[in-house]
Amino acid sequence: MLTETLRHLQRDGLITRTVYPTVPPSVEYALTDLGNSLLVPLGSLVDWSSAHHDRVRDARQRYDVAAA
Repeated sequence: MLTETLRHLQRDGLITRTVYPTVPPSVEYALTDLGNSLLVPLGSLVDWSSAHHDRVRDARQRYDVAAA
């Protein structure tokens, strides 16, 4: 699953993949400029998630009780 996700991110131009000819082979991933441009909006999403975590958890609990 991780490999598939990394391939998608590489295909989308968000990361680069560099393979080093070592034994065993090693691989390094890095954000591209496009990938770096996501840091601010993703940071906002993380901030929102942290601020509303309790409300989301409570909503899930209410849903689970009602759905049971």
